Parts: sequence; structure tokens; C-alpha cells
Amino acid sequence: MKTALSVFIILSSLFTFNAQANNDTNEKAQDWALKTQTGKSISLADYQGKPVILHFWATWCPYCKKLQPKLVELKEKYKSTGIEIVAISFNEDEGVNPQDSITQRGYEFITAVEGDKVAQQYGVKGTPTTFFINRSGKIIFKSSSSNIADPRLELAVKEIIKEK
Repeated sequence: MKTALSVFIILSSLFTFNAQANNDTNEKAQDWALKTQTGKSISLADYQGKPVILHFWATWCPYCKKLQPKLVELKEKYKSTGIEIVAISFNEDEGVNPQDSITQRGYEFITAVEGDKVAQQYGVKGTPTTFFINRSGKIIFKSSSSNIADPRLELAVKEIIKEK
């Protein structure tokens, strides 16, 4: 009985993922340009042809802190594919240094700062919100969850790393 339930849950997740991938997203990710904490310019165009996990977050967000290890784990698992995590910090308190927070947590992914306009451009309502963008620049999946056990996160990664 347990096995049947597990299979049902996995198949339900796959169906839900496919429904979301086909209906809610699959639109071209809009380009943006921001700066990092050190003033370096960064844009989505810098990652053209690569699979990207675009992660909107804030230093004060406990749910972001919960999700980030899973995103890093997925990047490491599939690093041979060239997958990248690009974070955009927004809705921050004055004087915070988001890249310092990422580094202190032991992560190496880059984060752009002052991303409020880009968050608005992408329709982001809260943190965390994560977009999975394929090599062609299409959004395959969007998640506003911090549930690290959600199988759709890895399913989305498997989808965006596929060759064109």
C-alpha cells in the first residue's frame, strides 16, 4: 500500500509539473540588467545558452534561507551541464549586503542587488520566487515555495538542462 501511494504521489507531481510547465510558463524570460554588491554589471543575457535557476530572494527571508541549500545541491548535482544559479535580491532593508550573506552561508552563486524593478517585471509577489529557465531562454517552471522536498524542483532542473 505504501508503494502504491508513493507511486501515486510521484505521478501526481509529474502531472502537476507538466501541467504547470505547459500552461503557466514556457514564455521567454525577459532580459534585465542590474549590478552586484561590488558594482559589477550583470544581466540575464550574460547567461545566454545556459540553463539558469533565477532566484528572487531577500536577506531577511527565512524561507529563502531554507530553499537555497536545495538549489545549490541541484546545481552541484548537474554542474556538468553548465547550469547556473543567479540570484536577485529585492525588498531589502537599508545597508544590507546580500552577497556577503550568500558567502557567509557558504554559497558561491552571484546575486544582483536592488532588484525591485526586475521582481516587478517578472511578477514576483514574494520571497522566495524561483524561475527555471532553459537554454533557449524560456521559463519552464516557476516556484514560490521553500519546500525542499518538492520533486518538481529537480524535475524542472532536468527539463532546463536538456540540449536545444
